[in-house]
Amino acid sequence: MTSVTSLTDQVHQRLTDALTSALPETDGVDPLLRRSDRADYQANGILALAKKAKANPRELATQVVAQVESGDVIKDIEVSGPGFLNITISDKAIIENLAERYADPARLGVPPKKNPGITVVDYAQPNVAKEMHVGHLRSAVIGDALRGMLDFTGEQTIGRHHIGDWGTQFGMLIQYLVENPGELAPPEDVDGEQAMSNLNRVYKASRAVFDADEEFKERARKRVVALQSGDKETLELWQQFVDESKVYFYSVFEKLDMEIRDEEIVGESAYNEGMPETARLLEEMGVAVRSEGALVVFFDEIRGKDDQPVPLIVQKADGGFGYAASDLTAIRDRVVGLDATTLLYVVDVRQSLHFKMVFETARRAGWLGDDVTAHNMGYGTVLGADGKPFKTREGETVKLEDLLDEAVERATAVVREKAEKVGLTEEEIVENGRYVGIGAVKYADLSTSPSRDYKFDLDQMVSLNGDTSVYLQYAYARIKSILRKADGKRPTAHPELELAPAERALGLHLDAFGDLLAEATAEYAPHKLTAYLYQLASLFTTFYDQCPVIKPEPPKDIAENRLFLCDLTARTLHQGMALLGIRTPEKL
Repeated sequence: MTSVTSLTDQVHQRLTDALTSALPETDGVDPLLRRSDRADYQANGILALAKKAKANPRELATQVVAQVESGDVIKDIEVSGPGFLNITISDKAIIENLAERYADPARLGVPPKKNPGITVVDYAQPNVAKEMHVGHLRSAVIGDALRGMLDFTGEQTIGRHHIGDWGTQFGMLIQYLVENPGELAPPEDVDGEQAMSNLNRVYKASRAVFDADEEFKERARKRVVALQSGDKETLELWQQFVDESKVYFYSVFEKLDMEIRDEEIVGESAYNEGMPETARLLEEMGVAVRSEGALVVFFDEIRGKDDQPVPLIVQKADGGFGYAASDLTAIRDRVVGLDATTLLYVVDVRQSLHFKMVFETARRAGWLGDDVTAHNMGYGTVLGADGKPFKTREGETVKLEDLLDEAVERATAVVREKAEKVGLTEEEIVENGRYVGIGAVKYADLSTSPSRDYKFDLDQMVSLNGDTSVYLQYAYARIKSILRKADGKRPTAHPELELAPAERALGLHLDAFGDLLAEATAEYAPHKLTAYLYQLASLFTTFYDQCPVIKPEPPKDIAENRLFLCDLTARTLHQGMALLGIRTPEKL
């Protein structure tokens, strides 16, 4: 593995050294660097430092320029305006740095972060015996992308799928199975579609009996008690529903091109036995108190409409436990049992208040603190083209499988239009249609800030133009085609060459991949990675339009250097898209 220091950091260090020389009495000099519109660099921070040192900003900037070593990395540096520094990176430094990245195909020179920890990511939380719908999409896609990004930085991630597999509805379902044995076939005998069909049939039938028969309703309620008390027969029947549901879950996640590990499916039921202990500990520590028979936690800063404190109910007055007890027990398990240093929850933004109270309770109990932190990645709603929550024409919730199937169908039609031109077989058309369709759905989700709502527009998602995964996938495939047509020339870095403006812009952006990825991962912001990749593809388009690679044929060294930039662009696109869980076909 080759660890490459980005040009930004190299310039940053030279400026820090120069500022320290110019202001030796100033501790912790840290000039702020930002990219300029010229695709070079500017340093800002002189103004703030000058104010602190009671110096003239332009004079201080001039002193800094005199101290900066130029020639290897910095080609030129000049004072601009009231004290800004305009810095131009040398062409030689750009290509040499990129050559080091090119020599490390696995990581592109991106170093793992220092002192990685263990992050438990709670995402993709379907409910047993219920169909997954469009509301389940964002948790799965965002969580999977965050795991990919975190893993790449060296963090150890552990997935937790906190599925809804416990509660009163199972009394109704299980009692129906007791009275109608054989309604669910063994899971190994069914596929995902059959599994969901079986579950739907049993759920509708049991609900009809439950609503019509008071005696059955009473038997169902007693069955809930039997389930919670660990009755053997009841648990075995409950397990049938869980196993059948898993068959269905796996089929949907396979369509989403996501790996879901069985050992990471840890539902509400897994914390059932630990909830009394959680309640006891909270009460003994004084974190939770008894109020009207219930065990609750109060927060002075969290108040309802009547300006009264909103409590977090850990245990109900009748002795039952709710989501708070389950979530707090899960925190204890993840911190103590898994040695987690970070807990990351990818849940609907509408649950933000609940998790704010849960996290504060855990902090008061000492389960969270400086060494263990928790973050709620609240995500917005998927909207239809009308800006309202996405529904079918009949007003029903859109099934996730139907949505994915339609995306693949639309994408396959787009791929088929160009199939003959690039020589795709029917098998490749089908495979690429799946990659493009699922990639389009994921990218549209990930390119939006998680906390914001976004409109689900398949026509836009599979468009070849604009900020879409299809645009990036075609850019990648186009580069692979260029490399195949290189007529024996190999991608080779030539640091001695003078770069055209489009080459410089592309090269500087390529070098920023590691810095951007570190920033996006630290902020849990996959949309920043998608923005980087879209700009990369756009810069490549400009580069290819302005800098001939194949025809008209440039001199050999220039052609090799441009092929080198092409290949590194392809590798960066491939790596970035892979971290987001999106495939990049070789031919499109």
